[in-house]
Amino acid sequence: MNSKHRKTLQAIFTKPTTRSLEWARVEALLIAVGCRVVEGRGSRVRFVCGDAIATFHRPHPEKDAKPYQVEEARAFLEQLGVTP
Repeated sequence: MNSKHRKTLQAIFTKPTTRSLEWARVEALLIAVGCRVVEGRGSRVRFVCGDAIATFHRPHPEKDAKPYQVEEARAFLEQLGVTP
């Protein structure tokens, strides 16, 4: 995990939930911690890490993740044992 990934991890765990985090950074972090990306239909994307699976819809047309997506990413990272 590089320094940009660590900053993204810190932003995901910041409370109150950030509204200005680019979705691409969240995806890059999940890949960096070992998740495999499975593309779905439309904007659906699934991240698989061992037995853990998280499904998201990529935000569009905006590039920033919505607060509920950041919170779901936080919960998934906690499930994987990844915390700042």
